[in-house]
Amino acid sequence: MAEPNRHPIRVVAESFFLPEQSDEDENRYVFAYQITIVNQGEVTAQLVSRHWIITDMENKVQEVRGLGVIGEQPVLEPGQSFEYMSGATLETPVGTMRGSYRMRTLDGSEFDAEIPEFVLSIPRTLH
Repeated sequence: MAEPNRHPIRVVAESFFLPEQSDEDENRYVFAYQITIVNQGEVTAQLVSRHWIITDMENKVQEVRGLGVIGEQPVLEPGQSFEYMSGATLETPVGTMRGSYRMRTLDGSEFDAEIPEFVLSIPRTLH
């Protein structure tokens, strides 16, 4: 039997195409995304680092790793959430992002919070 998730962290993403920063003639498609991270667990957890896997529609993969998000390493107490916006640039009009946040509890144990895959797409590309 699987062990229940002792540290449930919910991650919700919403993406937006930025036409004013994009150049379709140069295969430059810029997207913003808003992330909401919710600590649904019973222990306080700090976001230590991130790992993103960004894939365009030609299956070109970019991996991004780094400390925190937008220069912060937020601490989320049970029931708290943290929201931020960031961006990604693709060479195709459609792609996906997924990944994980490395979290640390007050007792020093670490775990990964999954970032479910979400789509980056210019309007009217996907139905």
